Amino acid sequence: MKILILNGPNLNLLGIREPAIYGRTTLDEINAKLRERVTQEQVELYFVQSNHEGTLIDELQRARAEGFAGIIFNPGGLTFYSIALRDCLSGIDVPTVEVHLSNLHKRESFRHHSVLAAVCVAQVMGFGWRGYLVALDGLIGMLREQPGSKKE
Repeated sequence: MKILILNGPNLNLLGIREPAIYGRTTLDEINAKLRERVTQEQVELYFVQSNHEGTLIDELQRARAEGFAGIIFNPGGLTFYSIALRDCLSGIDVPTVEVHLSNLHKRESFRHHSVLAAVCVAQVMGFGWRGYLVALDGLIGMLREQPGSKKE
């Protein structure tokens, strides 16, 4: 089972960017925690971070073309306005969990609506770096329960 961990703009700055909101854990540290989580699973994780919308779209399309089972996606600021990402997620038909470190509903009003949420299987927010683990556990469980799943 292959899962793409996709991170959008500015997430490469985790650990130094607004630590009161996003915490002090770096993206590399989050990725290491995710790798550790699947050591006993038959799951391959692929990690991509980009500050460019087009690159994120290319990676989503690649995930479909290469038969990825699922995607965990933190789109960062693109969450609130990227119809191009929404259209891509809608078109690739790969189960995707949207993840956010902070609780968007406790922040500025422009962050209260995700244009991507309706085309994702779930949304996890407000748990900081732990949200990625919640998303991973939930996605793997969901994928294994699907009819016809190889359970691996």
